[in-house]
Amino acid sequence: MSQHKISIMPYSPEFSEQTVAMWRDSKEQAIGQKEMHSVENHIYFLNHILLEQFQIDVAFIEETVVGMIAYNDSEVSQLYIHIDYQGCGIGKTLLNKAKAHSSGRLTLYTFEVNENAQRFYEKHGFEVIGRGHENEENLPDIQYEWTRQNDNSYG
Repeated sequence: MSQHKISIMPYSPEFSEQTVAMWRDSKEQAIGQKEMHSVENHIYFLNHILLEQFQIDVAFIEETVVGMIAYNDSEVSQLYIHIDYQGCGIGKTLLNKAKAHSSGRLTLYTFEVNENAQRFYEKHGFEVIGRGHENEENLPDIQYEWTRQNDNSYG
């Protein structure tokens, strides 16, 4: 996998269909549950709600969307990596971008069933600060927090 050159670009709506397809596949694999929203609603959410509230960056290998992150200076809202490209450093690259643009503290939620995500976030300096939050999937959540001064893996 390391022979692939990853490029990171700000999200643009021209990538919406690829981004949403990747997001849906990744999320479905992570939580074992089909996406409840239609593709059209998902694209609307990405382009009109998420994009207004968060910086969104997309990772590409050649012309293929292989990851996306939505973040602001205090929160990571979404981070999804293409199911065929997990474990090759794309998530770390995207997360480091959010860390670099943060105020020094980031929070995020992940599903309790998503053990791969938990391992990933803990490896990258996040600590559990809460559990059991409500979400539309009705799955238990874990809330994580990262702070720059506590992160030995950052840099």
